[in-house]
Amino acid sequence: FDIERHGSDRKGAMERVGAGISGLVHLFLSWQAIKLMRGAAGSGDGTRAGAQAALDLPGGWALVLLGAAALFGLGAIQLVKAAKGSFLRYLEPQVAQQRWAQWSGRAGYAARGLVFLISGYLLMRAGLDEQAAQAGGMARALSWLTSPFDLIVGVGLAGFGLFSLIEARFRRLHDVPVDDVVRRATRLR
Repeated sequence: FDIERHGSDRKGAMERVGAGISGLVHLFLSWQAIKLMRGAAGSGDGTRAGAQAALDLPGGWALVLLGAAALFGLGAIQLVKAAKGSFLRYLEPQVAQQRWAQWSGRAGYAARGLVFLISGYLLMRAGLDEQAAQAGGMARALSWLTSPFDLIVGVGLAGFGLFSLIEARFRRLHDVPVDDVVRRATRLR
């Protein structure tokens, strides 16, 4: 619906594609977190099964390496966001200046970046070795961390959850075209 009015040019389309990819990644991470909470992650890792399915294809190792490259890219983007604090530009200015908002976001984006990089590394090893047993999802990435790093990443991921709540409350939406959105939505029916 282009609620934030990015436009229909290439940059606007890329903003929406990025938001869509981000939504898919968050759905995947939520699914992995639910599996971890239910204790099912160790018994049937979907990432390992997916890597094995890709490796069974002709040139499957290249597909697995492409997935690893995507995870490395996502991890790097998260770390850059943490370092620059670019995520703060969407918040109301008085909240964006608060240390608690800044550091919860920085810790959260850095922790997410680290999890993506570790997952990318494990997937890359699986692609290079052509063994799906090397690949792992969030459970494997988090189990790869040893104390105290697991605690640090856990606190960082909790920080991202806190920042998500902050963003849900204090995100600025400039001149939201509610009438246009309603009109388009009713035309779709």
